[in-house]
Amino acid sequence: MSARYEFRLLGPLEVRREGVPLRIGAAKLRALLACLLVDANHVVPVDTLVGRLWGEEPPGKARNTLQNYVLRLRRTLGCPDVVRTHARGYSVEVEPDTLDLHRFSALVRQGRAALETDESARAARLLQEALELWRGEPLSDLPPGLLQELLPTLVERRLDALELRIDADLELGRSLEVLPELRTLIGTYPLRERFWAQRIRALYQCGRRGEALECYRTVAALLVDELGVDPGSELRNLHRLMLTAAPELDVAEERRTRRAGNLPAETTTFIGRKEQLAEALRTLEASRLVTLTGVGGVGKTRLALRVAAEAASHFADGAWLADLALLAPLTEAEQLDRTVAESLGLRDHSARPPADAVAAHLRDRCLLLVLDNCEHLVESVAALTQRLLRSAPGLRILATSRERLGVPGEHVLLVRPLALADGCSEAVRLLADRAAASAPGFGVTDRNRGSIVQLCRRLDGIPLAIELAAVWLSSMAVEEILERLDDRFRLPPASHARTNGRYQQTLRGVVDWSHGLCTEGERLLWARLSVFAGGFDLEAAEAVCAGEGVAREEVMDLLAGLVRKSIVMADSAEGRTRYRLLETIRRYGGQRLREQDGAVRLRVRHSDHYRGLAVRAAAEWCGPDEVRWMRLFGRELPNLRAVLDFSLTHPGRAAIGLSIVIDLIRTRFWFFSGTMGEARHWLDRLSARLDSPPDELDVGVTAMRAFLPIIQGDRLAVPPLMAACRAAAGSRPSALAEYIEGIHALLFQGDPGSIARLSRARAAFLADGLVSDAHMATMFWAMAAAFLGHRDIAFDARDVYLAEAQAAEAEWAVTWALWSSGLTELWHGEPARALAPLREALIRQRAIGDGWGPVWDVEAFAWTAAATGHHHCAAVLLGAAHRLRQATGVALIGLKPLQAAHAEAERLIRSTLTEAAYADAWQQGSAAEDGVGLALTMVDEITSPAPPGEVTGR
Repeated sequence: MSARYEFRLLGPLEVRREGVPLRIGAAKLRALLACLLVDANHVVPVDTLVGRLWGEEPPGKARNTLQNYVLRLRRTLGCPDVVRTHARGYSVEVEPDTLDLHRFSALVRQGRAALETDESARAARLLQEALELWRGEPLSDLPPGLLQELLPTLVERRLDALELRIDADLELGRSLEVLPELRTLIGTYPLRERFWAQRIRALYQCGRRGEALECYRTVAALLVDELGVDPGSELRNLHRLMLTAAPELDVAEERRTRRAGNLPAETTTFIGRKEQLAEALRTLEASRLVTLTGVGGVGKTRLALRVAAEAASHFADGAWLADLALLAPLTEAEQLDRTVAESLGLRDHSARPPADAVAAHLRDRCLLLVLDNCEHLVESVAALTQRLLRSAPGLRILATSRERLGVPGEHVLLVRPLALADGCSEAVRLLADRAAASAPGFGVTDRNRGSIVQLCRRLDGIPLAIELAAVWLSSMAVEEILERLDDRFRLPPASHARTNGRYQQTLRGVVDWSHGLCTEGERLLWARLSVFAGGFDLEAAEAVCAGEGVAREEVMDLLAGLVRKSIVMADSAEGRTRYRLLETIRRYGGQRLREQDGAVRLRVRHSDHYRGLAVRAAAEWCGPDEVRWMRLFGRELPNLRAVLDFSLTHPGRAAIGLSIVIDLIRTRFWFFSGTMGEARHWLDRLSARLDSPPDELDVGVTAMRAFLPIIQGDRLAVPPLMAACRAAAGSRPSALAEYIEGIHALLFQGDPGSIARLSRARAAFLADGLVSDAHMATMFWAMAAAFLGHRDIAFDARDVYLAEAQAAEAEWAVTWALWSSGLTELWHGEPARALAPLREALIRQRAIGDGWGPVWDVEAFAWTAAATGHHHCAAVLLGAAHRLRQATGVALIGLKPLQAAHAEAERLIRSTLTEAAYADAWQQGSAAEDGVGLALTMVDEITSPAPPGEVTGR
């Protein structure tokens, strides 16, 4: 096969050619391909294929029909070599790692082997990676009944991998984290003894030994009742060990420590740099700030990531990467601070400056922070670095930049090109390794060794230049590449005074050469893709880059060509291919775009594309795609920021920027991503650029500027912003103005009048056809009715909200409807029944990555536990909720009805527990690293009726 194909079976059938999705529309063709892929690299006999496709009733000329399907499938795939004909049947030949089923099997084998050799952390990582390949039920888009004899086997292999991953987690001391998952699994697979054994072990390791014994008694009775058999040997042995308090059931303390971090996995071999790596590790051990400097393309980022990976075990809170290449030059310091916060996994909903949030987050942590690509923001990075190092004694920073930061205490290490000593040098090894990937069969031989050494010298040992050249070894000999490079540019002899300039000229020459070897369409696309920040998908590339020399239908093929030439990187790890340009390549494309006088035009199209996405998302909010929209915007946040920055700096674009910010507020993206402070930042900056905004936009801007601080509990900011909102609305009736007044009355004043206001706003939004805005009014109406209304209105509002959210199949909305259901039961129904909907809300919010909701779920757990007399659990939950608020910046003070509920719960708890008992329980919750996991475990303890193996307690 000349083209690279990727196939996915573990979910709906997917095919990618050169990283680009390939549509196979005909159901029978998809079915045929699936039948071949389950036995990839093996001949599938014709009779077997006929049986799989048609079962007991094949058509009259099944063999001829099958042959016709094979021909059509080959045409659809665009390559006759993918499906091969043999004497007995057909086969699909796949390369290593191009079929998710093979990848899954290999990862599970590696994970099993790692677990058997006591490499539990590696095993957990490998097995989790394997499980993440599953995108749903295998081949779920194929006709019913197809491959029924094989699908149960695939599902069984997934469950086996899941059991192994849980074993690894238990070995690492993650018992508390896996308990909720195991609770669900034994409910789904009640006769699968292994999951019961793992739950028993997890309970035992959490110190809940009585519950572990009760869990054994439950499964033993279940097996007798259902199957008439006793527990198997694993369960019986586990029971014996518990009765004797055997030490092997306990997890060693050192295994309980989990390393955190976000370092990306290496996707290619790390070549050479042994001495530089050792020097960097030694320097980082002695200094709190180390900066790796060097010219573009020399490998600063790759070396920094390897240093961080090897040093990570020395930092209790892990190693974290912040890629600053996502930020444009002259980016405001506040935006830099937000990028670092997000890279650290910090979701801060407060009104405090992001630098304060980062400093508070790092203050008591032992952590390595990698700041990559600092050269275009040196002054801002230097200021932030200095502040963080002063406030966080356990912090060390590893930076990469083309120039030093100039911070006191900084140690600078120059990253040099790869060694060029001889025919086995680092540079030669890199070229051979990368060429092997793009040109199978290529190798260093006695015949070509001299030319290879000469080529590496010609490229000055610069890794990026070598990797770009290696791509062309699939179509050119080494000698031909040398000739073309010599024709492209001439370099002066090296000298110490001109070294950096020489390296820059070498890299520029190689990039120029690669550019020249591209087609005209590929060159145009390369330049236009430079407007994207961070990454992009095919839809965005088509929308922004098509036109004027590039037809929309050509973009996919041109993009695939740039991927083959290593100009564009493709990543399909998350199930949908994302593309990106390395920073050096992106800057080159940007320069070419400016030379074509196309930069502003493409930035406008880039801006219009993301404006269109925001408009669509706002219109479709409270629907089946709302979670997809939130995740999409999470991936596209660097592009959204680039668009808003362009709106801020380019004349006439401020109104467009404001409309984007408002639509993202309407979709709750800023809540979901934990960046409400950023929304306020853009509203303030962009509205200042408008001389006379249209009336409708003026009302929307002033309303949203008041809305956000109300939600944040910023009591000082709210009064003047509400006054501005009322002034903008004037005497004109407005659903939006009524909506903001209702939220203000609910959260800021705790006024029962908010119920009527929000009901009117809801009706007005519906009358105007604004369904998504009506949903948000419904949410706050149900919340106001639960907190401040009487029983009938509370249940009526709850029923309406839950029914609408479920009918719309809106997952995020359903989670908040469940939360409101819990509050309604707590305040107006049976408090014990509140925990079930609250628990479901939390599980579903955690599953979709909501950073706002879980804080209030855990808080509501505490209120409910206090109301039902589980005072110790309630105190623990209050502590856990406090820690979550501290971590996310969510305010309690300033949100009047929520603050009152918190105070009442605390009063109930303190009326029963002693001061010391309350403090101990609260501290237990606030010390929990995983407050959500702890909360789910506590709810398991007090939920009635008790689930299998649980005992209730107070």
